[in-house]
Amino acid sequence: MAKVKLDGVRKVYPNGVEAVEPCHVDIPDGELVVLVGPSGCGKSTLLRMVAGLEEITDGTLHIGDTVMNDVEPANRNIAMVFQNYALYPHMTVAKNMGYGLKNRGLPKTEIAQKVAEAAKMLNLEDYLNRRPSQLSGGQRQRVAMGRAIVRSPELFLFDEPLSNLDAKLRNQMRIEIRALQQRLGVTAMYVTHDQVEAMTLADRIIVLNAGRIEQIGTPAEIYSQPASTFVASFMGAPPMNIFTGTSDGQQATLDGGLSLNGAGAPSQTGKIQIGIRPEDVALDPSGPLPFEVDIVEELGAHRLLHGQLSGQPFSVSLNKDEPASTGPTKIALKPGAVHFFDAEAGRRL
Repeated sequence: MAKVKLDGVRKVYPNGVEAVEPCHVDIPDGELVVLVGPSGCGKSTLLRMVAGLEEITDGTLHIGDTVMNDVEPANRNIAMVFQNYALYPHMTVAKNMGYGLKNRGLPKTEIAQKVAEAAKMLNLEDYLNRRPSQLSGGQRQRVAMGRAIVRSPELFLFDEPLSNLDAKLRNQMRIEIRALQQRLGVTAMYVTHDQVEAMTLADRIIVLNAGRIEQIGTPAEIYSQPASTFVASFMGAPPMNIFTGTSDGQQATLDGGLSLNGAGAPSQTGKIQIGIRPEDVALDPSGPLPFEVDIVEELGAHRLLHGQLSGQPFSVSLNKDEPASTGPTKIALKPGAVHFFDAEAGRRL
């Protein structure tokens, strides 16, 4: 295992584009950290700098107690699992998994032992003599992980490894990846654009936006105390409702004139942004807030109500057993449901 420290690590391309702003991250031994954000936010660039596949413009990267800025990728004792598997089509599963060890000159008996151990761990024992074309997508991804495991790396790097799989298989594979990482006790960095994947896999999450780290925290912290409107709207399915409004220091009022009595208010007065998660709302015929339901979206285990609150778009998430229909109704907010953000910067107040 190895701890990872990024001290002001930054990436600027020759054309002047800053892909990653200076970032400071400490990852202790054995932690699985997920880098999440939309396409182009810099998460894969950051991972590739750790891997040595992208040059670091400024700052220092430590893996363990060693500065890695100028260390070749092959000498970093890391293993990377890619989105596209990167398997040799003419080799069997066993040869694909053991190829890196063969190149390092390990004895055949030791290679066979390591491959067998990894295959057992990944339920690939019956597929060792098959070629990649004879495997499913999930089996190919297991082979790619097996190839990484046999190297006994200090650090695992995953770059959107499940993007090519269907939804059911993605769910299964992320459970397997999490269980595997915990069993091995190895430090891992995992890149995804899927916030559900991030929430279910991570010990901690790093949320990136336009090359900047918006927030670092546990899944619970990211969800319950988003540091900005970007994090609030990106993390959560469905996303948080974000409104514009005002605060007088004691009470918040939505644009449109609806006051959120009893919900508190930030000490900052004037224009603010207000966030309410759809699941922190209850339908209540005697509730204080009028809500006009335009659409009821059935999703099996739950249903979403989409409509208008104080003239602004608003969604409510309900249990599948709760009755719902279009038209006017009233709602009540659960305790702690309201989040307040700065009107300009969007940062949490």
